[in-house]
Amino acid sequence: MEIDCTWNTKRTKFAIQGRAAAYFQSRVAVFHPAYFALVMATGIVSIGCHLLGLKEFAVLLFAINILAYLILWILYFVRAFFFWDEFVKDWFSHKRAFGFFTLVAGTNVVGSQCAVVCGNLALASSLWVFGLILWFICTYGVFVFLIIGKEKPSIEVGINGGWLVAVVATQSICVLGSQLASGSIFLCDVFALSLLSFWMFGGMLYIWLISLIVYRYLFFKFEPSDLIPPYWINMGAMAITTLAGAELIRVFAEVNPICEMLPFVKGLTTMYWATATWWIPMLLVLGVWRHFIRRFKFQYDPLYWGLVFPLGMYSVCSLKLGVILKVGVMHWIAQGFLIVGLLAWLITFLSMLQRPLYLVVLALRQRSTAVLSAED
Repeated sequence: MEIDCTWNTKRTKFAIQGRAAAYFQSRVAVFHPAYFALVMATGIVSIGCHLLGLKEFAVLLFAINILAYLILWILYFVRAFFFWDEFVKDWFSHKRAFGFFTLVAGTNVVGSQCAVVCGNLALASSLWVFGLILWFICTYGVFVFLIIGKEKPSIEVGINGGWLVAVVATQSICVLGSQLASGSIFLCDVFALSLLSFWMFGGMLYIWLISLIVYRYLFFKFEPSDLIPPYWINMGAMAITTLAGAELIRVFAEVNPICEMLPFVKGLTTMYWATATWWIPMLLVLGVWRHFIRRFKFQYDPLYWGLVFPLGMYSVCSLKLGVILKVGVMHWIAQGFLIVGLLAWLITFLSMLQRPLYLVVLALRQRSTAVLSAED
């Protein structure tokens, strides 16, 4: 009897381990390149909390984000090592390739947290340089691979709002660069011109991509399954472009060439904010149509972090633009969207943990049952 119980205990243990290993392998094999949107969302909500006086929340989210950033890099390397074919295939996929730009944006958002939340400019500078290298790799990797790829889908199948993460990545270079330049040796005309170029190219890239996205909206059949969460990047890309413009004005207002075109930069930044604002009701109405009229089921998807990030970014960019334009009501808009962003972050974070926690609870329950059987 004792031998049988021991065998049952070991067999249950191996079954648990096998199930956990199988789950881990299946998740890593299909691990989405856009998962660094988790870092983007957590980081911008943390920065918003810091700017609006919620210091404790900002520090807590900063700690969570550092851990998430490191874990995600480990998972990226594990996937590249054990599932190389799937990893390479993503670089040639119109649906998934632009997810790699979240590496750039996530790295720069963590850098902004280091600069804004904890004042560590040395680490923030290192992350900016790393983010710049990643930007070159992703920009001249993803676009080239998609151009030279032999098999290409129709625009109806291939394009989605996630393509605009390329805009977010580009503008994140400008945002963190401006934050680092404030009061440093980088407060010069050459650096100002470089960041201004990133900002303007990011705006131009948005025009190119949003034209294709709106064309797909209006002239092809649109199903609830087509309205994936990254469509909120339609707004988020404009929000971070607004933030980048506001930071350029704040830091380089007296430095050439920005001081020579300050009214133009202010006007264009305000236009970007207005465009981001226009998208919000449109995306809400489409969300109601998707989930309440067409009854599309809510379930966790890593792409939902692409919904949380724009909410936090809109809060921060509204706050910054309100200071530049001296419009007090923008402060209240920022507070309202920060609350929404925090709630969206919490719901998405708990949804992300639901499946792993279920497996842990199931494993503990099975182990307890095995131990009780052995004692009997």
